[in-house]
Amino acid sequence: IFMRATVIVSEYLILVPAAVIFIRHMSKLCGITTWESSVALTAVLMQPATMIIDHGHFQYNTVMLGLMLASMSSMLAGRHLWSCVYFVAALGFKQMALFYAPAVFAYLLGICIFPRINIGRLMSIAIITIASFAALFLPFLLGIAYDSWKGVFLPFDARAPPLLENLPIQISTKAWYYPFVFQLAQSIHRIFPFARGLFEDKVANIWCAVHASGLHKLHRYDSILPPCLVIFLKPKKELVPWALATTAWGFFLCSYQVHEKNVLLPLLPMTMLMAGHGGLRPDLRAWIGFANTLACWTMFPLLKRDELRIPYFVLTLLWAYLMGLPPISLAAYFGEQGVWLSLPVKAVHLLLYVAMMVWHVAEASVQAPANMPDLWVVGNVCIGAAGFGLCYLWCLWHLVAESGLLQF
Repeated sequence: IFMRATVIVSEYLILVPAAVIFIRHMSKLCGITTWESSVALTAVLMQPATMIIDHGHFQYNTVMLGLMLASMSSMLAGRHLWSCVYFVAALGFKQMALFYAPAVFAYLLGICIFPRINIGRLMSIAIITIASFAALFLPFLLGIAYDSWKGVFLPFDARAPPLLENLPIQISTKAWYYPFVFQLAQSIHRIFPFARGLFEDKVANIWCAVHASGLHKLHRYDSILPPCLVIFLKPKKELVPWALATTAWGFFLCSYQVHEKNVLLPLLPMTMLMAGHGGLRPDLRAWIGFANTLACWTMFPLLKRDELRIPYFVLTLLWAYLMGLPPISLAAYFGEQGVWLSLPVKAVHLLLYVAMMVWHVAEASVQAPANMPDLWVVGNVCIGAAGFGLCYLWCLWHLVAESGLLQF
């Protein structure tokens, strides 16, 4: 009970105030009403994927997401140095925040170059970032120094992390600074866990979806470079959520070390778009709702193992009801609101919603063949990867369109 309570307390201490402050800044920047910002806040705080993973599967993702929201709020408020501090804190808490790192770097570099080069701002951002990492690692380094002073040394059979083994120079294990280098290399190895293998589980991304066909030599840089270039060339505050969402989708789809819960990273800035220009328009609401529903659905195999099927159905359907979205309501796709969506978009969305429902029925009633035990899981992966790919393209298109780069 105590550990579960810490998740709730940390969420209310970090995520909730960060979400309130971000939406206040975003709504003021975009000139939306109090009612619209309140709906956006409700949508973010009641995100079913985040609630199920943190309070059901038991994680502390809301801490990292809250710190990232604080960094985004600082960007919107023009407090760029504080945005560096909060982002380093988010990255230090969970390395999953690396999904946002390219877009954060591109935006902060862009504001130092456009509309004119500002060397002072660039230097201050670099110094604060380095100082933040130093403050983050200081207790860790002091602990190593204390162990060395007490005569507590590394075990003789301790294997050096891959980063340390592959250094072009050899460091003596008897050097006084070797424990510091060893532990720092181990920390970096934990942040970039290349040695853990390709898959931790079957995830709805491109690598996992196409690996069985052998077409798995895709590169994540092809997916994250376009949004980073856009936010670098046009470092506008209102584009920050678009850039972060697109970059995170690119990382999720094309990275090879991905867990189901990583989908929370693109969902956060994408859902925050509801606090921006036209956030409650049927087209934006339909796409944001589609991404959130699909994300919950792709996590169902994990949630099923954790006996979280009832919370999954209840929270997902409740969120869809509050947002007026399928499978509870089709108002965003038909009638007066439906004019905002093109016919192909309606067809694709509704087809994928039907596919999700059919999959649930089939998975619950039909046993997978003995020679294909992961049939339903792989089907979930392929459908999810296709839907998330559409979300990536939609975010990228809107990022480019709203940046003004297409205006000649």
